[in-house]
Amino acid sequence: MASNDDRPTDETLGFDTLAVRAGYQRTNEGEHGEAIFATSSYVYESAAQAAARFSGDEPGNIYSRFTNPTVNAFERRLAALEGAERCVATASGMGAILTACLGTLKAGDHIVSSRAIFGSTVVLFDTILARFDIATTFVAQTDLDAWRAAIRPETKMLFLETPSNPVTEIADVAALAELAHAHGCLLVVDNAFCTPALQRPLELGADIVIHSATKYIDGQGRCIGGAVVGSEELVGGDVYGIVRTGGTSMSPFNAWVFLKGLETLRIRMEAHCRNAQRLAEWLEVQPAVTRVNYPGLTSHPQHALAAKQQTGFGGVLSFEVKGGQAGAWRLIDSTRLLSITANLGDTKTTITHPATTTHGRVDPAARAEAGVSDGLVRIAVGLEDIDDIKADLLRGLDLL
Repeated sequence: MASNDDRPTDETLGFDTLAVRAGYQRTNEGEHGEAIFATSSYVYESAAQAAARFSGDEPGNIYSRFTNPTVNAFERRLAALEGAERCVATASGMGAILTACLGTLKAGDHIVSSRAIFGSTVVLFDTILARFDIATTFVAQTDLDAWRAAIRPETKMLFLETPSNPVTEIADVAALAELAHAHGCLLVVDNAFCTPALQRPLELGADIVIHSATKYIDGQGRCIGGAVVGSEELVGGDVYGIVRTGGTSMSPFNAWVFLKGLETLRIRMEAHCRNAQRLAEWLEVQPAVTRVNYPGLTSHPQHALAAKQQTGFGGVLSFEVKGGQAGAWRLIDSTRLLSITANLGDTKTTITHPATTTHGRVDPAARAEAGVSDGLVRIAVGLEDIDDIKADLLRGLDLL
């Protein structure tokens, strides 16, 4: 019989094997599926052991706000898929961004951020962090000179998401990593659109990767969660400390759902990419559509860069229609199959009007600078038959 010493390590296993097997240690019950540890606290053998756990002298579970076996399994599996030393799970994707910022920044620090980011992230930086004397300068995602010019002596973080939400701009992660490190800054990349199945920013030089596990990691729109991924020193230190003390914690049940989502991540992402490519090409020739934003199109300004640093072009696209907001709303309201919701990453195709939903709280001038026009529609392409998706959109496109 083979011993435990004969088991392959994460370093020797392929992505799909890690997605199914990594991170979980079977209990004495011998279960084949991962267990949900629905407990808030843990029992110690003695007062001395409790003291050793709380002081850090002995490893082990303490309290499920920051040590839970199911959550830890999800963290280890996602870290393995990203090629990282450490992952810290959080209650949401926005919680992951907040936790990363609180763990690495202090009053007086400065962030340079792409302006092509999720609307709630803009509000977090521009309003909430500003209350604590952490300033943010927003720049064009694809203009390296603008990033360079915005860096100050007090700049500590460069932040971006690539592809961006909702216009799918692609950032040159390697170039921005070099720039960040030359100025003593961290590069933080939101990888929710691609997941490690399509892109691994740490390999391109990023210091921290952010995930909204709510999106493609879950894949079926069931749970809210997030993650911060990076080195043991950085993520396992101050970032973990924020979760331990601040309580931006992931629930064990949600972690279990995300573990199941990771098992099928690559095959789902391949299917999303395939459908999105076909839909983008079809939309480009529709008379009512004036522009399509999808990295898989050769017309996309950063198509070559996306092909270089991603293994697929993702499942999200956006497009502008004639008639501004009225035209966009008419198209959306004409659908009968697609789900009108701002979430993405689901097996079901979703459609939304970013200017009045995901970016509705962003200043109109800033929204326009980010390319979020009144006529812009975003679609997260699901796994339905592509001809059915096209037919549903044609109901409204024929009216414009």
